[in-house]
Amino acid sequence: MRKLHERLQELRPAHLKVVVGFDGFVDEIVEAVDRRHSFASYTRMSNMTQFGERISKAAGLSTNIELVPKTMKLGGNGPIMANALVKLGTSVSYMGALGRPNVHPVFNELVEGCTEVYSLAEPGHTDAVEFDDGKVMLGKMEGLNDIRWAALKEVVGTDKLQAAFSDCDLAATLNWVMTPHLNEIWTGLLELLSPREDGTKPFLFVDLCDPGKRQPEDILEAMDMIGEFSKFYRVILGLNRKEASEIANVRRLRLSKPAEEAELEEIVRALGEDLGFWCLMVHPVSEAGAYVDGEYFHVQGPFTSKPRLTTGAGDNFNAGFCLGLMLELEVDECLALGKAVSGFYVRQMRSPAWQELLDFVALWADKGGEEF
Repeated sequence: MRKLHERLQELRPAHLKVVVGFDGFVDEIVEAVDRRHSFASYTRMSNMTQFGERISKAAGLSTNIELVPKTMKLGGNGPIMANALVKLGTSVSYMGALGRPNVHPVFNELVEGCTEVYSLAEPGHTDAVEFDDGKVMLGKMEGLNDIRWAALKEVVGTDKLQAAFSDCDLAATLNWVMTPHLNEIWTGLLELLSPREDGTKPFLFVDLCDPGKRQPEDILEAMDMIGEFSKFYRVILGLNRKEASEIANVRRLRLSKPAEEAELEEIVRALGEDLGFWCLMVHPVSEAGAYVDGEYFHVQGPFTSKPRLTTGAGDNFNAGFCLGLMLELEVDECLALGKAVSGFYVRQMRSPAWQELLDFVALWADKGGEEF
């Protein structure tokens, strides 16, 4: 971490150009009540097992689970990642479901920070039930059905779309699972793009976002389409540990153990070799691994057992990882930068500014392997 901190002090991200799309959610962070002691006092369910058991025990009967709202914030993988990159100092263009005809107030900070914003549809709504060991996302996503290629061309314009996705350091298309027409958008972009004259390629980051609810044949088709972007970009597929298992099972990868039990290095290498993208990255809660050019990279994160907010942690990790790539850091340093951004986020309930990120990396270096 000392070396990373020293390198970051010499860098600034202000020259970096990013385009992100296409979802948008209003996230309502809630706690599930285990026992209520009075109108003003209750004990929350601290882990997902409690929540699951409460539901399971009511099978064939019924039950009531009280949800206590804690805060409302911008949500959706795209807005959260874009907002983190804005805070870190990059120039961001956002296209997605932020509200139409009027942008929802939870996105005001993002809109003010972005260079350009194009809102195509009403956002979805998520009740994010937070636990110490994870979260349950209860989503309503009707508005995202309006995120289509025709709408993008109408609101943004073909010339601006081509410029935004060509003249950038990073393009990110997120939440394939909840954006039902993203394949259609990918097809439109593939027809619009052309290789750069100088032969260089920007980065394209793709996050499927919990593909388990989609049919295996749909996932396979998505993998093929993502691969087509390799003509124009250095393609990065980012997955959490659950998603990595799901993709490995759909691809019928042969591992030493069931995909859910395989060691991180084994599943990252297997997926990386099988899919053939420029980078395959997987980020469990306490560590992260990436496969690039036949080499495996790994870091342990600054773990905390008491996160204050986990909804959006993965998107903040993705922002930090991609920022590291754009700054031309080594891959293991990019993984560490992702862990630092998400580590700050789960502790402070917001994305860090650039100097705050540097300070957090310095603190991580001081603490070493200690929890903080």
